[in-house]
Amino acid sequence: MSPTIILSIVIGAIILSLAIGLRPLLNWLQAREARHAIREFRLRRETLEAKFFDVAAAVGKPRGLRWKKCDWQESVTFGRDVQSQLLTAFASVEIYFEAIEGGDMEDVEAVGTIRDASAVFHYQKGRWGTGGRALFNMNPQDAITHLKGQYDPVNA
Repeated sequence: MSPTIILSIVIGAIILSLAIGLRPLLNWLQAREARHAIREFRLRRETLEAKFFDVAAAVGKPRGLRWKKCDWQESVTFGRDVQSQLLTAFASVEIYFEAIEGGDMEDVEAVGTIRDASAVFHYQKGRWGTGGRALFNMNPQDAITHLKGQYDPVNA
């Protein structure tokens, strides 16, 4: 056998070994990151909740309504975006709105109805943040189930 063939076989074996070994390493690193991120979320939850309210209230949605307050619940579910691998938290919240004076919603009776939702938070570059997105009529577990194929569950 020529040295070129032997060298090609050795290089191929090395590449194959690396490819097989990288998957478990990647899984271990993601699990380690998730444990750290979940710990950080729990430590900073109160601040994140306040940030969520500020951002969501500033967006101006739903139209004609003003964000009045959020009552945060215990339930949080974590998931990992299948494409971006971004870690995401879905936190249970009850949201209260009031109609903006002179707006379209002023005479709508349902405005005062408490809205159940999941507030969305993302872990990126070692920090939790939020864009103020709320998934209405979904508890955190429902959010992961409803978004199946987009998010994989992460055990807390």
